[in-house]
Amino acid sequence: MLRTEDVKNFAREIRVDLIGIADIERFNDIPPEHNPLSIFPETRSVIVIGRRIPRGALRGIEEGTQFANYSLYGRDWLNNRILAMSTFKVSEFLEDNGWEAVPVPNLPPEVPPSGIPVREGQPAPNVMIDIEDAAIKAGLGEIGHCGFFLTPEFGPRQRFQIILTDLRLEPDPLFNGKVCDYPSCQSFCPLNAITAAGVIDYKKCNICENGVFPNPYHSSGKPDRLGAICARSCLDYLERHNLIKNTFQNPFRKRPSWKVVSERRIEEG
Repeated sequence: MLRTEDVKNFAREIRVDLIGIADIERFNDIPPEHNPLSIFPETRSVIVIGRRIPRGALRGIEEGTQFANYSLYGRDWLNNRILAMSTFKVSEFLEDNGWEAVPVPNLPPEVPPSGIPVREGQPAPNVMIDIEDAAIKAGLGEIGHCGFFLTPEFGPRQRFQIILTDLRLEPDPLFNGKVCDYPSCQSFCPLNAITAAGVIDYKKCNICENGVFPNPYHSSGKPDRLGAICARSCLDYLERHNLIKNTFQNPFRKRPSWKVVSERRIEEG
């Protein structure tokens, strides 16, 4: 019988940085339009696979001199090659041992249905799972004031995909700590898109010129902010206050951060 530790050990061998497991019962309150059972009714466990964004991939964007490096190693290649291959290999490992594995990419849950139900009582395709919610259910971290998923290992510096399997694995405990102790992230955003309560104005984020990229999969999805000034400021704060485990010899932010504020574009947005 394949054990939880066997799956986790294999994932670590192929350099998966983060792995968490949720049992399907943790998704009982999720509507069919976003529920793993709508994709794979035999799901017993949801495995969340995470790979870090290399800190160095943010260096050019932090300096404001080279955005393509982050775009490839922090976004495109990381999501669609490096992380996807890790997810695929863990899926292969499960299926080599006789358990079905459904790899699921991090597609935006905001995407509306693009078809009609094929059977009565079923949701319309395509069912989109909220991957960050799955990561919370798998005990990997929390959502911070900036709206980023924060882990105690890397802060906001990771991306996730998931695997649905009919193998009953031991679930990880829910994360009950606190990654960030900062009371408000308002000052991190030059466009005032973050309120004191942590509400994000994504319309402003969509026009931000400080390292935000459009959602690569669908216009209805949230913009990709993990290279933006808010995420980089969050990372700098967490590192300076020793709130995350992945540490470095030198500080991330070495000089005042650059900012672009365009009131005209804000008004147009």
